Amino acid sequence: NPDAPREYEKLLERQTFLQGQMADLRGAIASLYEVIEELDQIIERDFATTVREVDKGFRTYFGILFGGGTAKLVLTDPEDMATTGVDIIAHPPGKRAQRLSLLSGGERALTAVALLFSLLRANPVPFCFLDEVDAALDEVNVSRFRELLEQHGQETQFAVITHNRRTIEAAATIYGISMEEQGVSQSISLQIEGQRVTA
Repeated sequence: NPDAPREYEKLLERQTFLQGQMADLRGAIASLYEVIEELDQIIERDFATTVREVDKGFRTYFGILFGGGTAKLVLTDPEDMATTGVDIIAHPPGKRAQRLSLLSGGERALTAVALLFSLLRANPVPFCFLDEVDAALDEVNVSRFRELLEQHGQETQFAVITHNRRTIEAAATIYGISMEEQGVSQSISLQIEGQRVTA
């Protein structure tokens, strides 16, 4: 075959090109693995720091909202931060320490509120939307919830959907729906000076 040397040259050139491409790909894959490993370390470190910070605030807010008691966040697998979960252990006043699922509806709601405010303290946001957060709370607990809303209202604007009059009293602006005639809804609003919560 008189064309064999030329075909060989072409195949050799193609092989050299593909081998170069393979080496580049292997290098890129190795670099990606290094980046992923570095990111995993950063995420694990930041996650552990955030859990500690949120836990600190959670303990504080739990005591405020329950008027005592203790609570904590516990990592399910502290040895493996990449796959660990977070359990909530709550100890309301007069009760033994137990998992969140074993608390009453009102206690779960109050514990969730404590966790919410601890998350906001760890990482403040400009706007927060709450929907019927206070629905399961009694009068005393609504007052405590409202106090925390007013405190955090200095840094975060809250939009709260609620039917509770005590929560509504903390609002700067109130929006409501009225139905004077059957089947005809009308939107109403009320601006109140000096408040920071929107209901």
